[in-house]
Amino acid sequence: MSDLTRRTILGAAVAGAAAAPLAACAKSADAPAAQTPKAGQALAATTDIGVGGATIVDGTLISQPTAGVFDGFIARCTHAGCALAVKGDSVDCPCHGSKFAFDGTVTQGPATKPLTARPLTVQGGEIMIAEAGSS
Repeated sequence: MSDLTRRTILGAAVAGAAAAPLAACAKSADAPAAQTPKAGQALAATTDIGVGGATIVDGTLISQPTAGVFDGFIARCTHAGCALAVKGDSVDCPCHGSKFAFDGTVTQGPATKPLTARPLTVQGGEIMIAEAGSS
């Protein structure tokens, strides 16, 4: 017969069951972007982002604050590195509730640093990752 009691076995099972969802959340929230864009890579057509709007493509937040001007940011929260999502007129972090404006500034913490810029360029109606040293 084993020295394990029913309480020990049930306690271990409950602890394992409680930890599994937390591990799954950490994996999805902290997972790297499916693809890190490279210089020269086309991300979207200029017509895909409306004036005053934004979208996230390949880990890059692309916004168009004024007609024909496109800004890019790494779509990761500066608080804990979680992947961001565009929700209405803000960029939200599902992990801890930080919010960012389309210009990368923090509008709600716990994040305190703005989003990291990712230089973009426009060529032939395509928004692309800029070459190093260009703007």
